[in-house]
Amino acid sequence: MREKVPATINEQIKILKQRGCVFEDEAKAREILKYINYYRLSNYFEPFSVSKHRYEEGTSFGKIMRVYEMDRKLRSILLAALEEVEISLRAVISNYHALKYGALGYLNPSSFGVQHNHQSFLSRINNIVEASSDRDFVKHYNAKYGGKFPLWVMAELFSFGTLAFFFKDMQNVDKKALSGEYYSCSPSELDNWVFCLNELRNYCAHFNRLYASTFPIMPKTPRDFPIELKPDVFGYMIILKKFFHNKAGWNEQVSKPVSRLINKNAKDIRLLDLGFPEDWERLLPYVAEE
Repeated sequence: MREKVPATINEQIKILKQRGCVFEDEAKAREILKYINYYRLSNYFEPFSVSKHRYEEGTSFGKIMRVYEMDRKLRSILLAALEEVEISLRAVISNYHALKYGALGYLNPSSFGVQHNHQSFLSRINNIVEASSDRDFVKHYNAKYGGKFPLWVMAELFSFGTLAFFFKDMQNVDKKALSGEYYSCSPSELDNWVFCLNELRNYCAHFNRLYASTFPIMPKTPRDFPIELKPDVFGYMIILKKFFHNKAGWNEQVSKPVSRLINKNAKDIRLLDLGFPEDWERLLPYVAEE
């Protein structure tokens, strides 16, 4: 296997020039490349490539940096919204399950559906507790209750992915009741949407590029939505909107900041690269009739 050879910053700039990148200020570009990995930035050139080693005419380093900054700010907006949704999901799922099956009902395999692998689940629970053993409330429950955590306490240690699998493994009758009461959707829709948001959360939390990305899970289109969703940024944002119970909060915290961000960068980005349709400004916010 041939070993890759590292390139100096001057060599990195030379490579970018050979591929068609225009530099308005090379000194500034060198400073940026000191602190942002070349490999990371090269990922932002991909949507503007006409071939493997050639960029579209007019592709400048400044333009790529503006797209990079737009993407960073978009991740921050969405991650803050995802935090609210994740906390809400923890409450909804843990409260429903605990009220029906008891505080420790989740330790009983009969509280889940037939597809549930309880030994794998208990192993995951043990790993979660062990990884959080230095947290005060974990120390408290380990010392006073022998490590028996009520579900509403354990849920505070759950990742978005663990929440997604917890809901997936619940009994069908419980999934139907929970999805209908709290999210006005079917169990299959909620199941799909939670996993979509888990993907979006991972992209945002690990600083992955959102711009021109296609996510691995096809989102189910909400029955009341006028166009079919695709596995892109816009599609996943509409799913995120479905989980946001505070409609005014969605408009102020997500819809308006995203609108400002998109309009500010209109000269550098393509709406289709984000999956945004022409009437996105009508579809993204909650309106009074809703």
